[in-house]
Amino acid sequence: MQPTLFTERLILRPLTLDDAEGIQQQFPHWDVVRYLNALVPWPYPANGALDYLQHVALPAMARGAEWHWSIRLKSAPEQLIGNVSLMDEVDNNRGFWLGPQWQGQGLMGEASAAVTDYWFGVLEQPLLRVPKAAPNLGSRRISEREGMRLIRTDEGEFVEGTFPRDIWEMSREEWLESQSPGQYRSNV
Repeated sequence: MQPTLFTERLILRPLTLDDAEGIQQQFPHWDVVRYLNALVPWPYPANGALDYLQHVALPAMARGAEWHWSIRLKSAPEQLIGNVSLMDEVDNNRGFWLGPQWQGQGLMGEASAAVTDYWFGVLEQPLLRVPKAAPNLGSRRISEREGMRLIRTDEGEFVEGTFPRDIWEMSREEWLESQSPGQYRSNV
């Protein structure tokens, strides 16, 4: 059973079917999807969120292969503002998106740190690898702030097109050493 995580400003709740409407409202914006994997349908269909939950996220969560959380502000817990995920896949262990009006406030860095701490602290995974479109500077800055290092660049297919795809990496030891006691520790 995947826990709810809490940070200074956020509640990260495991995704459920009840999140379909919130995802459908916040996700289909060009500023959200442009640098996501080309597997994301665009234009986003009216049933895209429900289909994603029913056929991708929830089955993967049930198998214990993926962990998906909705992102909500503690000050407005009823409003889904984004999603952050962990995946047990080669070179693809974490992904996220945030609604446009909440970008640029450090919220994704906070959510990302909480699930990274879960990846290393609870799941005890030895390595975190994160792919991203090279032009996605906001996502790159999150990886840099966390102390990840760029290990490889290849080509990737994204909603906006073909771009260089950077693979960022951090080991469990590096993460644990970089964290001050309680710095980003999520409360389960």
